[in-house]
Amino acid sequence: MKSRYVFVFPTEAINKPLTYHLVKDFDLKVNIFNAYINSGEEGNLALEIEGSPGQIQAGLEFAKSLGVECSTLDKRVKLEHDRCINCGACVAVCYSDALKMDANTMELNFDKDKCTVCELCTTACPLQLFKINFVE
Repeated sequence: MKSRYVFVFPTEAINKPLTYHLVKDFDLKVNIFNAYINSGEEGNLALEIEGSPGQIQAGLEFAKSLGVECSTLDKRVKLEHDRCINCGACVAVCYSDALKMDANTMELNFDKDKCTVCELCTTACPLQLFKINFVE
């Protein structure tokens, strides 16, 4: 099972090796796709966690015991593909490779599973075809 989360670290929890323990103690696969952690400030970590539901729940409880707020990543990027002119501006800013141009057709392909919701595409698109949707 894979799930995406946002962890918010209070300043006192920033120096604790959370991801190390998630991997070593709870046997979870962790993929960090966005982070802002700076000593003396609140930190944010967006990650995908893979493991059994029990392992994930135990890992989340451990994180919470350190004072880390854990919430599911509840945003998704939506592309109005039918209006896209395939200019490629969004591809240039997509570091996760969720947006790629098909080499044969020169049409834009969007892989939602690779998207990290960094929102760079929303400002790069000259037609503003990318929207952020909140998942219930």
